Amino acid sequence: MKGLSHGLCPIIIAVFVFSCKDQASSNRTNDTAAIKTDSNWTLTPFVKIDSVNPILQPGIGSFICPVRKQKILWEEKDVFNPAIVVRGDTVFMLYRAQDKVGKPDGTSRIGIAESRDGIHFVRQSSPVLFPDNDSQKRYEWEGGCEDPRIVEDSSGTYYMTYTAYDGHTARLMVASSKDLRNWIKHGPAFAKAYNGKYIDKWSKSGSIVSIYANGEIIATKINGKYWMYWGDQFIWAANSDDLINWIPVEMKASEKPSAVLKGQALNMPELKIVIPTRNKKFDSDLVESGPPAMITEKGILLIYNSRNSSTDGDSSLPVGTYTAGQILLDKNDPTKILQRADHYFFKPDKSYELIGQVNNVCFLEGLAGFKEKWYLYYGTADSKIAVAVK
Repeated sequence: MKGLSHGLCPIIIAVFVFSCKDQASSNRTNDTAAIKTDSNWTLTPFVKIDSVNPILQPGIGSFICPVRKQKILWEEKDVFNPAIVVRGDTVFMLYRAQDKVGKPDGTSRIGIAESRDGIHFVRQSSPVLFPDNDSQKRYEWEGGCEDPRIVEDSSGTYYMTYTAYDGHTARLMVASSKDLRNWIKHGPAFAKAYNGKYIDKWSKSGSIVSIYANGEIIATKINGKYWMYWGDQFIWAANSDDLINWIPVEMKASEKPSAVLKGQALNMPELKIVIPTRNKKFDSDLVESGPPAMITEKGILLIYNSRNSSTDGDSSLPVGTYTAGQILLDKNDPTKILQRADHYFFKPDKSYELIGQVNNVCFLEGLAGFKEKWYLYYGTADSKIAVAVK
């Protein structure tokens, strides 16, 4: 694991972000200064807990699938890419699990497990979010429900962004819950935006900008709107009034499109690319949001996942390697990059990270402030779940 400079400590961040809950907007001018490269804004270093990793592996849980109408071992193939929620003295993990019968690679469902120490988890035998004979079945069957990220609002309602996959197209979805176990599906995040323009476009990985305070991750408005980073080729942005209906940020007429060929390949060249890929670096092939973005004193800190390109990537990494980076964006203009780390801070180097359903993968998705430490949870080789601590 390659570390950057030591970042803000958990206690300092928690104290600051709590004071920001009613953050006022400002009229700060959007300048064009070069992105700085100092790293005192990063959240590092994290140390993998080798004595217990991987902390979650495929299991024997079973339930009656309402679509197949038969008993399914819903997590027997792989478990990975977890979201994390802290409630009091308990850490809840909501994780993606795959069976061995669904197409194309096993149907995905979302399970739940809980822990009192952030390391040893006891899981529920049945999933809590899964394809059903409901209004979202056409988006979720039979690829399933993937890769959750969870925040809460000021009233204590939880909002999950997750990916629905029908075997052909990934769509970013939203669900809400009061108790983490019973979820209301609200459908595609972009269903109402621009008269449905993006509802059938490939979309996933929604990281909602939030305050991390006292173990909670609280979605927080900036200039009167909630904000989210999303995407898995580039990272784009979207905003919302209600955490359910999201509007992707498109380029202004005065802005020139960047990376036009890749944008056109996704059939979404109008979108404003907030975080692009970079040639000759670890994030050369794609970038993808990690845990919910964190408001800090310095700006909006986003941990993101990335893949190394086969043609113009980091020659020190195997082709296709998933590592993780960090980037800082403006609290008053969430589409403006302030600083971006030149090097990854997390990479696969353990056997369970190097070999699995997809080799050479650390995919960071859950972050928790718990008992005066930071716990970072991630999928390993799309097969298991591990943890690192700061």
